Amino acid sequence: MNLKYNYLRALLIIPVVLIGGFQTSSAQQNLSAEYQKRAESMYANVWKRYRVPAHVGLFSENYPSNKKDTLNYFQGAGVKEKEVSFLWPFSGMFSATNVLMKGSSLKAKYKPYQDSLVMGIEQYRDPVRKPAGYQAYPVKLEKTDRYYDDNGLVGIDYMESYFNTKNPLYLQRAKDVFKFILSGWNDDAGGGVTWLEGHNDQKPACSNGMATLTALKIYEGSRDKYYLEQGKKFYKWMYNTLRDSTGVIVNDVKLDGKQNRTFYTYNTGSLLEAAVMLYKFTGEKQYLDQAKQLARDSYKHFSNVPHYKNLTLQIDLPWFVTVLFRGYEALYKVDGDYRYIAAIEKDLNYAWQNSRDQYGLTTNSWTPIPAELKKPKWLLDEACIAELYARLSILQKEKK
Repeated sequence: MNLKYNYLRALLIIPVVLIGGFQTSSAQQNLSAEYQKRAESMYANVWKRYRVPAHVGLFSENYPSNKKDTLNYFQGAGVKEKEVSFLWPFSGMFSATNVLMKGSSLKAKYKPYQDSLVMGIEQYRDPVRKPAGYQAYPVKLEKTDRYYDDNGLVGIDYMESYFNTKNPLYLQRAKDVFKFILSGWNDDAGGGVTWLEGHNDQKPACSNGMATLTALKIYEGSRDKYYLEQGKKFYKWMYNTLRDSTGVIVNDVKLDGKQNRTFYTYNTGSLLEAAVMLYKFTGEKQYLDQAKQLARDSYKHFSNVPHYKNLTLQIDLPWFVTVLFRGYEALYKVDGDYRYIAAIEKDLNYAWQNSRDQYGLTTNSWTPIPAELKKPKWLLDEACIAELYARLSILQKEKK
């Protein structure tokens, strides 16, 4: 009993030791194993609780779900929760699956899950409106808007699936998605794509950041220079138009050029990851310098704005922080500076140990606030926990 207690206690202490930089190889392996265990347990928990038996391949928006929640991430008025989830939260499970498959020992295990998710995401594809693209809700259930940021997520997920499997169908689907995204580009505000098809009122970081990454990942997989040039075009427009005086990326720019100075972690995260990719592809040092500056500025901003006392960063949305993590991770693999990853790792471990409800699901704020513990949990908030721990597990295995 005492031996088991001491081992579990040691696992909880390891992250603190890790952040101090004094970990041993065996400690890294133990931590990697623990993080993989957490990733797989959260993934299995979400798969079990959120799947909708009446709609094969699809998930519910929340758990527990009473179908009464109002969703506020759409153009215009809020939308009532429906019988299955919208595309954005669905994509969170697709992303988590792809990261789990990056672990060589888990690739075969999670391939059937990936296959199911591919069948699921294709239910959102609308081939009637041209060019074909993915709408916010499954086509068989109703006709809805097609958002360019959603389609960027589809493109990224398909490219990550391609990297894992080398299935040429996935590469082609990513190219098709990018064709749809490009249809939303116009020269208002100097360029960029809008938020959704048919609404020319703003150029948001979310749509353009995901478009940038889609283009660069297609280039990574195909080496077709057309996509590198498109990635550069999107990146340049974002960096020059959406970067604030604080160094972080604003939410959007209006057509008159006025910035919406609302700051979310993921908007800087997507551009940061793109900057690292451009540095790797071109060798141009300006991109690495910009990546390092984006990392410094985002860490400074999101650690200094008001946030929960036991956390290092403001958790605006767990998935938003996950996108920022991807940017920090890409930079770490180039410059070896672990401090930014360590901050999110510390906060995630706090959430895991303190903010899970009776179903094992984490709160939206990563805090143990009683009212939040009682609330239904959003699919996207939970899927990204599996992704983060899967990423951390792989990093610990690779760390020197």
